[in-house]
Amino acid sequence: MKFLASLAASTALLSAASATPYPHREEVAALVRRAFAANAPHGYTPQTVSCPSATPTIRSAARLSDNETAWLEVRRNATVQPMRDLLGRMNITGLDTNQYIDNHQNNASALPNIGIAASGGGYRAMLNGAGVIQAFDSRTPNSTAAGQLGGLLQAATYLSGLSGGSWLVGSLVSNNFTSISDILSQDTSADDSGSLWQLGNSIFEGPDTGGIQLVDSVGYYGDLVDQVHGKEDAGFNTTITDYWGRALSYQLINATDGGPAYTFSSIAQQDWFTSGSSPLPLIVSDGRSPGQTIISDNSTIYVFSPWELGSDDPTVYGFAPLQYVGTNFSSGSPSTDQCIVGFDSASYVMGTSSSLFNAILTTLQGVNTTSALASAFQDALESILSDIGQDNEDIADWVNPFRGYNNATNVNAPYNNLTLVDGGEDGQNIPLYPLIQPNRNVDVIFAIDSSADTTETSPANGSALNWPDGVSIVRTYERSLSDMANGTSFPAVPDINSFFNLGLNNRPTFFGCNASNTTSPTPLVVYLPNAPYVYYGNTSTYQMSYNDTERNAIILNAYNGATQGNASLDANWPACVGCAILSRSLDRTGTDVPDICNQCFSRYCWDGTTNSTAPGPYVPEFKISDAMVKVTSGASARFSGSVVMAVATAVVVGFAML
Repeated sequence: MKFLASLAASTALLSAASATPYPHREEVAALVRRAFAANAPHGYTPQTVSCPSATPTIRSAARLSDNETAWLEVRRNATVQPMRDLLGRMNITGLDTNQYIDNHQNNASALPNIGIAASGGGYRAMLNGAGVIQAFDSRTPNSTAAGQLGGLLQAATYLSGLSGGSWLVGSLVSNNFTSISDILSQDTSADDSGSLWQLGNSIFEGPDTGGIQLVDSVGYYGDLVDQVHGKEDAGFNTTITDYWGRALSYQLINATDGGPAYTFSSIAQQDWFTSGSSPLPLIVSDGRSPGQTIISDNSTIYVFSPWELGSDDPTVYGFAPLQYVGTNFSSGSPSTDQCIVGFDSASYVMGTSSSLFNAILTTLQGVNTTSALASAFQDALESILSDIGQDNEDIADWVNPFRGYNNATNVNAPYNNLTLVDGGEDGQNIPLYPLIQPNRNVDVIFAIDSSADTTETSPANGSALNWPDGVSIVRTYERSLSDMANGTSFPAVPDINSFFNLGLNNRPTFFGCNASNTTSPTPLVVYLPNAPYVYYGNTSTYQMSYNDTERNAIILNAYNGATQGNASLDANWPACVGCAILSRSLDRTGTDVPDICNQCFSRYCWDGTTNSTAPGPYVPEFKISDAMVKVTSGASARFSGSVVMAVATAVVVGFAML
């Protein structure tokens, strides 16, 4: 069968998709609200408390944190059975995978260490990444059948997200690590249902009344103002990123008012996380001083985990306890015996990683929006814009925990504020950085590239818009050769023209298959670029609303990309994915590589050849043409003409990189 998917029962079937039905659940459990609103009853407003007896301090990045080290023992052991089940279904002839797991299950470090990275690109990236995650999730109906990859998520140790990818990762972990299928299965007509990923209303309008978001547009804007003003009245700087993150949370967090009291650090206290039931979520952002232009080899990259915020880069080379970020630190310790908690709102973390997109909100300035916006909200935005200036509207203003820390290399050491921006501003739109750190010893990375690199003039007239061209992975490779590499190693990749000419931006490609070609441990990267399988999922990064059928079609298209049409495009695709997963582990244990893996590597590994001539037009064709999905576009018709023009101007001037 060429067309299987895993959309849930309450999701409307897409009539033009195929005669083959969607697998679906007979019953769908309601989404469970997250149990621990750490900053309740104070909502979005950080609080001053006495510092704990074990004084929070900045730690060196020379090794993993004690928290991560202890958690890894639990998580790596928890991946053994899912990995056994997954590999056992992949038909890797010539290797008894059950016996292989049995031989090494008492030493989980000998077994594959898997990372998944979801790129940025607005809602397109969130939905495209969701389709891949859905294909990798054993909780997805029928995902453990022949030709499927369900269980790869359960076997993974790390899951990183950036910008739109951070919305995906952040939304999953802010909702008890729910599944994509359960998100799509919501019965939004029920009073106790969630409102996750209901994208028909853009963040300019707020959620429909009903469900748990019982608010009209005027009340929605009023709530946003009250939440952000509470933080400001407590003495903290606010920027437009505060509004951006809070607005996003109404779509991403299954709680009243978008869960203003939910913090990212409180994930570390949830049973589903401490039990090792999910991968470690890592959110990526860039450091940038106001007015600075950053590129891949001069940026300091910051990573959020449930325990910490910090950077492995030699500029900072330290991590702060996330629960207490907001506290005035000096030289690695709190300046007084008073600490701040509640600053690390989950919405603010997601908003920080995607702060490039909050410039869309600035288009509201000076536009007649009285029919759609509460005046208090517009007044608040205009006040912030006048304070920080149009050039710096995309900055998230964090209290700097690294003040006075590593003064010789840390450019932010003298300052009270740490300004962070969208994690893709340095051109590395796939969050590979935390997964290639030597301390993490990741063997294989599934790199989901939802970037919008192609334009009308790139590579030539007639090109289709908003597809990846490989530049994100190229930038990470180039950075690994710079002084900022700090011991990281990344497999060689070709130039961007070669990505087009060799078709590498249009199909799965393995990079780094031959580990002997590198001087230090290097992960094998399975590159999964967005391409049309059953639907054109190349929507604009700045499309702000999607109807459910278009949302589901993009997810479905990515599901088919991850599974290669449920193995209809290559019957050996599941085996090849298994070979990629096992490659480094087979090397470590001295196990002979089975012939089927050599065949897979011959087919999917980049062989080092290049073709750097100017490529022709790039207009990708459907890969599964008899299962094409046709839906009515969800592109928002709710903007006024002035706002549409302002957004278009912002895209051309400021955001051409994505």
